Amino acid sequence: MTTASVTGSRGDAVAAQELRIGLTGRMASGKGEAARILKNHGLKYISLSDIVRREAAKVTPALSRSQMQDLGNRLRRDGGAGILGKMVRELIEASPPESWVIDGIRNPAEVAELRKMTRFILIGIESSVEAILARMKERGRSTDTVSEAELRAALAREWGTGEPAGGQQVGPTMALADFVVANDGSLSEFASGLDALLKKIGVSDV
Repeated sequence: MTTASVTGSRGDAVAAQELRIGLTGRMASGKGEAARILKNHGLKYISLSDIVRREAAKVTPALSRSQMQDLGNRLRRDGGAGILGKMVRELIEASPPESWVIDGIRNPAEVAELRKMTRFILIGIESSVEAILARMKERGRSTDTVSEAELRAALAREWGTGEPAGGQQVGPTMALADFVVANDGSLSEFASGLDALLKKIGVSDV
């Protein structure tokens, strides 16, 4: 796939009213920037990771990336693989009608829960591991300042390597995406590719 290219498989246009746009992809792939662009279009933001952080706050104010992954897996094990998607779906359904961007989708069962809502579209953000490692080094967050080996292990785990079916499964989740936007080039190229997709599905009219 070329940089900033867009692919789709589930239709050319979706009504703009009350869109629910999910984002999936590796950590540091560009989901945060995609969410920022969508929020600028008027969509309300929520992340499945917010649910995990809320649960983590009950135990300790700060968890490492690995501990957050463990907690997310425990929530899925105890409540079912789609529990985080179910909790977000129920929150959205209980809110006033509006369009949403849903970040941090990491398991196919979460997608299944979110597809129970009308007008749900899953966008995958595709970025190579090498581009992600360079991005992490540049941004220098506390969770990024570990060894390259640890970062690679975290990326492999998130993709699904060595994980149970109810754990981190970004690879199989990406395979369910309605559209994929590449992010291996500049920020402006990524933004242009995403904007082209948003026009295609009617987000500019939200």
